[in-house]
Amino acid sequence: MSKNKWVLLIICLVIILIAGTIYSQFLQRRSKIPQIKVGEMQKNAPRLSTVADNLEVPWALVFLPDKSILFTERVGRVRFIDSNGNLDPNPIIVIDDVKQEGEGGLLGITIHPNFPQNHFVYLYYTYGANGDETLNRVVRYKFENNVLSGKNIIVDKIRGALFHDGGRIKFGPDGFLYITAGDSQNPSLAQNTKSLAGKILRVTDSGKPAPGNPFKSEVFSYGHRNPQGLAWDENGRLWETEHGASALDEINIIEKGKNYGWPIIQGDQTKKGMETPVINSGSDTWAPSGAAYLNGSIFFAGLRGQALYQAVINGNSVTIKEFLKGEVGRIREVVVGPDNLLYITTNNRDGRGIPDTTDDKIIRVNPSKL
Repeated sequence: MSKNKWVLLIICLVIILIAGTIYSQFLQRRSKIPQIKVGEMQKNAPRLSTVADNLEVPWALVFLPDKSILFTERVGRVRFIDSNGNLDPNPIIVIDDVKQEGEGGLLGITIHPNFPQNHFVYLYYTYGANGDETLNRVVRYKFENNVLSGKNIIVDKIRGALFHDGGRIKFGPDGFLYITAGDSQNPSLAQNTKSLAGKILRVTDSGKPAPGNPFKSEVFSYGHRNPQGLAWDENGRLWETEHGASALDEINIIEKGKNYGWPIIQGDQTKKGMETPVINSGSDTWAPSGAAYLNGSIFFAGLRGQALYQAVINGNSVTIKEFLKGEVGRIREVVVGPDNLLYITTNNRDGRGIPDTTDDKIIRVNPSKL
């Protein structure tokens, strides 16, 4: 081998060693978030603290009245963290018919507004039917003595696909259950008000169309591509985050019966009878997911954006701020805890991220220290 080739080989090896060292330091920095107990006072909370780690794609979480946590793992498991911050090593339940494929699997979770009386827990998950057909459903369980039982399917046969499965479920201030449904990779369905795909649905606690729905069905709003986050502000307005086709991710204010344009308009485009987003990401990509309202802002998760975003509300407009860029990787969920701190889940093990040795995690965020 010539002298020049030996020099080139040595240079390449040095570059590989340096890159490996930098990557190792990056993963170590991400994994060194201090462990905490859920009940710590807000004033003592660090900027970031780990609630639970070594999880498998935690998708959504909900606090129970006693400050314990239920959360979903996309593979089909519901997990439990007690009010002292201890993660049960065993799942509360494993849902056998969950179809984890692409963006599908066990997704949203929420509890009934009267949970202390009825102990109802709601889940949204993907399943297979008729061979290769993919569908989604919402089911209701009763949670007692750390056991989920009495499965009851309340909304069924929401079109699914490898991508664009929606999956967020939350009870609104009106007492009805809101459900985000993606267009199932069939954009035309978003404009078809007789289809549940590409919609935000609103139903009673037993799954019936909510009184006052605009089309006498489960459909509340339509023209959505892949809605992922729901949050109500102090005035009762419903804010939604939604994935755009290529960048052009959206934040919308959702109103009954309105058409949010997909696939006919997107970004800043306008058309009579269709709603333009409050704001969109332009050429950037947020890939927004879970959303929560806190102190005049909508905080929402960024998957591909790998950030926690804050949409500061000013009337009907917002200003976007960006935090944690690249610090914890892909962020799926954001909720406000009983301590008025933010709780987020990472999704670095979903096949699109770069997991460290302790991913995935539930992390508590002190917004006053961002």
